[in-house]
Amino acid sequence: MQAVAIDDALVLFPSPAIGHFISMVELGKLILNFQPSLSIHILVISAPYDADSTTSYIADVAATIPSIYFHHLPTITLPSTTGTHPETLIFEVLRLSNPHVHQALLSISRTHKIKAFIMDFFCFASLSFASQLNIPGYFFYTSGGGSLATSMYFPTLHQNTTKSFKDLNTFIHMPGVPPIFSSDFSSAVSDRNNKAYEYFLDMAFCFPKSAGIIVNTFELLEARALKAISDGLCIPNSTTPPVYSIGPLIVTKNASDGATDQCLTWLDSQPSQSVIFLCFGSLGLFSMEQLREIAIGLERSGQRFLWVVRNPPSDNQSLAISAHPDPNLNALLPDGFLDRTKERGLVVKSWAPQVAVLNHNSVGGFVTHCGWNSVLEAVCAGVPMVAWPLYAEQKFNRLMLVEEIKIALPMKEDENGFVTALEVEKRVNQLMQSESGNSVRERTIAMKKAAKAAVSEGGSSRFAMSRLVESWKR
Repeated sequence: MQAVAIDDALVLFPSPAIGHFISMVELGKLILNFQPSLSIHILVISAPYDADSTTSYIADVAATIPSIYFHHLPTITLPSTTGTHPETLIFEVLRLSNPHVHQALLSISRTHKIKAFIMDFFCFASLSFASQLNIPGYFFYTSGGGSLATSMYFPTLHQNTTKSFKDLNTFIHMPGVPPIFSSDFSSAVSDRNNKAYEYFLDMAFCFPKSAGIIVNTFELLEARALKAISDGLCIPNSTTPPVYSIGPLIVTKNASDGATDQCLTWLDSQPSQSVIFLCFGSLGLFSMEQLREIAIGLERSGQRFLWVVRNPPSDNQSLAISAHPDPNLNALLPDGFLDRTKERGLVVKSWAPQVAVLNHNSVGGFVTHCGWNSVLEAVCAGVPMVAWPLYAEQKFNRLMLVEEIKIALPMKEDENGFVTALEVEKRVNQLMQSESGNSVRERTIAMKKAAKAAVSEGGSSRFAMSRLVESWKR
């Protein structure tokens, strides 16, 4: 009787948040470029909130890449007592899904030789299954190297104080990154009595137990942070696992629909590098008052603009964690704004094809929430930024972009997080027509070239990817 050949496989376990999920699937595609003989198995968990759907993206990948398989795990019902932070919701859903993850790994291992198990860092609680099944377990860190350095250093910060970050009111110094003011830590970790804080701390303690960490950045973009990590400065009391900087890893094309045609057709009629693009990620929302300030600032600036507007949040929500209807622009924006600016501005509802817009010759600047995927898309397009963080680690990303990498200008909010029309006008004009704006633009174009070199033959990210794939062959 002939033995059945067992294929080599990788199992990838993304966090359900759309930016994390797509990033992980793109990693799977990249791995296949280096080792086409593998099959890639992706564990899919339903998001604990009703935000942007990944359904059409999954269908597209499944139809075009036959060696990528999606395993949909049973849906989890969360207890009603779960905390309010989206991060807590995700950690809870992942924790409760663990038995299903274990079952899926066992099931795949019956028909395949699993060479590695790669988890999103949110999925850290599944690392123990890798050691139980004698499979190397890796983390995929979907944010940047600076953010990874601070996450690795988190247990040291925790041990150095008994206070919460929100009560410290001081600059905090960490290896490889600029000093960060205590109030600029993510709200999820600002209070040490918060459940999310506990999860992030547990996650940081898991880093040294992994076979390696894959990070979506490239060496020239964050050289100092990556060197601090590799020198062992970020995990002073334990061993630092190998870190593989394989980025920039971005989706090269958006799904197309009517908004795509409308945006790109309008941009075709604008002068080269004259338009500033404002877009704030899949979860970013502004109050009606804030939307009006942005409108007044844009109108006063005199700049050409393309602006994606979403409905304001309902009373108890600051993030778009439930499906929103398209906004009524006339009701939300100042009277007559759309008419007065129609010669030089376009406001689109809810969504725009961000990658295509950033790569359009007419776009000369980007006002962004500093989500890491958006940052890398801007870098790859060579478009300088105005950094306006809204949630998660975005305030830290602003610090890196402005102080360390120098490819963005900061949008400054008041103590309540509100940004005035005057500040919007000032920053937009500064980016589009000042000396400091030019300096940021030149630096961004240099980073665009460095990004391209990193993923080309002989480049640092390509070399890191080869090292990673080689480690599975042994």
